[in-house]
Amino acid sequence: MSTLVSRNPVTGEVVAEHAAADEATVREVVTRARSAGLWWTSRRPRERRDALLRWKSELVAGSADLAAVIRAETGKPTTGALLEVMLAVEHLDWAARNAHKVLRRRKVAAGVLAMNQRALLEYVPFGVVGVIGPWNYPVYTPLGSISYALAAGNAVVFKPSEYTPGVGQWLADAWARVCPEPVLQVVIGDGRTGQAVVESDVDMVAFTGSADTARRVMAACATRLTPLVVEAGGKDALIVAADADLDAAAGAAVFGGLGNAGQTCAGVERVYVVADVYDRFLAAVTEKASAVRPGADDSAAYGPMTMPGQIEVVRRHVSDALAGGGVAALGGTDSIRAPFVEPIVLTGVAEDSRAMREETFGPTLVVNPVRDVEEAIRLTNASPYGLAAAIFTRDKARGLSTARRLRTGAVSVNSVLGFAAVPALPFGGVGDSGFGRVHGADGLREFSRPKAVTWQRCRAPIDLMRFDASPRAVRTALRLFRMRHGRGH
Repeated sequence: MSTLVSRNPVTGEVVAEHAAADEATVREVVTRARSAGLWWTSRRPRERRDALLRWKSELVAGSADLAAVIRAETGKPTTGALLEVMLAVEHLDWAARNAHKVLRRRKVAAGVLAMNQRALLEYVPFGVVGVIGPWNYPVYTPLGSISYALAAGNAVVFKPSEYTPGVGQWLADAWARVCPEPVLQVVIGDGRTGQAVVESDVDMVAFTGSADTARRVMAACATRLTPLVVEAGGKDALIVAADADLDAAAGAAVFGGLGNAGQTCAGVERVYVVADVYDRFLAAVTEKASAVRPGADDSAAYGPMTMPGQIEVVRRHVSDALAGGGVAALGGTDSIRAPFVEPIVLTGVAEDSRAMREETFGPTLVVNPVRDVEEAIRLTNASPYGLAAAIFTRDKARGLSTARRLRTGAVSVNSVLGFAAVPALPFGGVGDSGFGRVHGADGLREFSRPKAVTWQRCRAPIDLMRFDASPRAVRTALRLFRMRHGRGH
């Protein structure tokens, strides 16, 4: 069995060495998950809830240790790591406490034609869910799938990013301390391990990563018709109306664009500002961003680029934007000093540049002027991505109407990432940002199969579900059918 080495992205020092799971190991883990899943599904909803809440308590009690592992493997400041853990715990708590209410068997109306039937709708778990997690938020993001899959009654096989294997192992070890069965297991490795999970006997896959990798995962799932939920990044826009609180909007843009070194799928990458307030807004953003400092110490606003290859992506995007006529209001290519990238604010960037079309995933902001909010909506929706967006305006009606028209899975009005801390809201995108939802009631249902059940409580007064139905029954049924549906309203 080969070894996977995790390293600190700042120093390059070895954090830990882990045994990498090969295809045979993955098969064994999935087999164990199958048995454990049957046990887990047979537990009463209250028992599953209590186990999940005990796991939550382990995460809370060990939050400092978990944050230290996150920091060691991603380089992000401790404050950012702890915030991630806190958000993840909120969602875990909500999933545990609401699963039974959302998924319990319930009666539905049978309708006129089936008035002799009792109709029930219930949700049943898939069985074993394979979760492939990212490195940028190695707790918060995968737990959006893991927590809801477990709460829905599934067993989970979790493959963390090869950059954050220790985080995944910590989560699985914490589960083992509160549950006697391997309902949650971790398999560590690179892309080959992830491929083995996708091609194994799992009943569903939840994937977070790039759109290109998602397409390959989807193709692999297609061979077995394995259901799939995908969160594949974004190119999220923030719209600033002429009546916006410019100071608040500028602060949100800087936090949304630079937080976690810009390595946030739902972070801000594009800003469209109505021309009347463009100069004032750009000055405010530049001033606030210039005060933000990356570094390896805990007092830094954000840490390094966790994945070394992402530095060159940032460089290409910035260079392409400047070569196409864009202007650097703050920083530029000289701001890229591996493993850190200092804040970069660009303006006047062409809409067909890489910096506007492709996910940068770095601490850069593009601030472009627009004629009005209508143009901002059009440009926002022109992207193949559609994960999240934000609108700043003092007009509540305008904010809500704009949110409705944006082709995204989530929108924040007068904030950024507001939805991330609301467990009852679903999260997911459209287009190249993926499909399916985690979080909230929709997230619980995403990891369940709806099952329809009927039973006959009495004989049908007009029985057509037989080969020897009488002509009189047919005539009566047709007469009633025309009376009910033939009037056009």
